[in-house]
Amino acid sequence: MIPAEAIDHIEVLRDGAASQYGADGIAGVVNIILKKTVSHLDMDAQTGANAYNGDGWQYQFGFDGGLPLGDDGYANLSGQMYHTDHFVQKGIDSRTGVSDDPALSLSEETRQTLSLNAGKHLTRSLELYGFATYAHRHGESYQDYRTPDILPQMYPQGFVPIEALEEQDFAITLGLKGRLPAGFKWDLNSTYGFDDDHMSLKNTANPAYYADYGSSPTKARTETFNHMQWTNDLNISRKFSLGSGRFINLSFGGQHRLEIYHIGAGDPVSYYKGGTQGFAGLMPENAGRWNRDVWAGYIDTDFHPTRKLDIDVGGRFEHYTDTGNAETGKIAARYDFTKRFAVRATISNGYRAPTLLEEHYSALNVTPFGASASLPVNSPAASSLGAQRLKAERSTSLSGGFVMEPVDNFHVSVDAYQINIRNRIAPGGSFQGGAAENAIGLTGATLPGGLASDNVTATYFANGASTRTQGLDIMADYALSLRRYGHLNLSMALNLNRTRISHLATDGTGSPFLNAQQIGYLTTASPRSKIILNAYWTIGKWSVNVRQTRYGETVNNVTYQDQAPAALQYSQSQFHRFVNTPAWLTDLEVGFQATKRIHLAVGGNNLFNVRPRRMPLENSYLGTLFYDNNSAGIPMTGGYYYGRINVSL
Repeated sequence: MIPAEAIDHIEVLRDGAASQYGADGIAGVVNIILKKTVSHLDMDAQTGANAYNGDGWQYQFGFDGGLPLGDDGYANLSGQMYHTDHFVQKGIDSRTGVSDDPALSLSEETRQTLSLNAGKHLTRSLELYGFATYAHRHGESYQDYRTPDILPQMYPQGFVPIEALEEQDFAITLGLKGRLPAGFKWDLNSTYGFDDDHMSLKNTANPAYYADYGSSPTKARTETFNHMQWTNDLNISRKFSLGSGRFINLSFGGQHRLEIYHIGAGDPVSYYKGGTQGFAGLMPENAGRWNRDVWAGYIDTDFHPTRKLDIDVGGRFEHYTDTGNAETGKIAARYDFTKRFAVRATISNGYRAPTLLEEHYSALNVTPFGASASLPVNSPAASSLGAQRLKAERSTSLSGGFVMEPVDNFHVSVDAYQINIRNRIAPGGSFQGGAAENAIGLTGATLPGGLASDNVTATYFANGASTRTQGLDIMADYALSLRRYGHLNLSMALNLNRTRISHLATDGTGSPFLNAQQIGYLTTASPRSKIILNAYWTIGKWSVNVRQTRYGETVNNVTYQDQAPAALQYSQSQFHRFVNTPAWLTDLEVGFQATKRIHLAVGGNNLFNVRPRRMPLENSYLGTLFYDNNSAGIPMTGGYYYGRINVSL
């Protein structure tokens, strides 16, 4: 929700971040640095489409401008308007024999974002700063086609329900920072953020409501969600010199965070006797408001016992009013043998409390032949299926590697890592048929008639397993001058990783929380390897960027659907092992500096229209959902081609 035009650069802290930044830093911290530049105005516009499909048209406009506030202040305003049309990958519907089901698609979306970043010295040693973001998003997504027999009185040709989202998101930070006489620096800031989502269905109806009242609304609000966070931070730091190039950096601080999560019910027609077609709205029984406070304190010391050795030790204590206490820490070290070669290593532990959403979220999705429910883990409905109260995730991480510059302008970094996560939170349970129907009934919901019992499922968030992830990251870049043939920047990034289950938890009935399919989502749904090769060449007014990205293999256990043999349909214990084979994707952009202030570019992402493998017909729901949407990596959208103009004033 931050406009890209507002971003100056992005910093990534990968190791031991939880000890300083808290639970959100279990896998590292991404620090987005906003622009502070003044006396300029930059504008950009881009448009393009997925040409192979002929849809998914996109366009965006953006700007970034700054003004000085006196001699020592700045104000930077950025904004973006973005729109994309529906992208639909049509397949032959097994019910009708024609391509009339657009459910395998990407949403239509319109998004407006704004960002303001400002700062000003009040005195020589006191600075006031602040930044704010605002975003509005409207999105619409196709659901499965409903055949004419669902409600012929209203839709004699059948219909496609449309899920709609209306979202408002904003955040504001105000802070003061300065210096104390003893040489300490301090930073006091407060951040308030709020996100509000209103979900609705269009082009829909409730058949049971029509049968009872002779009519049905075609549009209904189905649910609302909003989440608020108010965070207050105080950070203090000082650098102590020990002489001879040695020093100690000391930092410590405290934080308080208030979180509030709210779920609102839908219109009565959206949940009446099975609900509207597309998905059922949330009932008053599903609604509620939950909150918690988080108190934290940390201390971090970075010291150089010698000029070549740097040691960083940190610790953090947190208290959650709903999940208890957490202690995290890290020890990191780096040794520079020469200015061209250094080794580094880190050991740390992390803590992630279950989010309020994971504790309380609920939903009921109804398809033409089935239904799936997500149950609040602390509800009687989930308890009937053996659910237990969520515990926090805890992690232990080890990493080590080296950085080197063997020759000028050639940089290489290599890091190996191992991350153990205990009590990992994931959607758990593999309940179907009567057990799932009974649990859904305990929520107060009524399912529509005519559903295949084996295609009614229920899940809830659970501490499903403990995992071990091992991996290797290699990055390199080389900048070279080609003299009269311009300049060439080459870069390479390689990631190899493997995640395995080290412990599989069981529910209150003694059954494993995760089935083979859910285990696959944690272990093999993401590529085992990824390679990015990039070459950026500039000569005169021209520039060319070529990028090759290789996504490694992904494997998922996919469900047998309506066209499979009856004994396998919708099974939660027997699956088809589906493999998405590795693939290379090519991106190309050519740019031209038309004038001092105008830059033009044309390009293509996934230039040769590479797509994932299609699943067998027996694993494609209704014959139309033929891509494995739970597999990360190769997008189903194929090639995207665009043109862009940048103007700097």
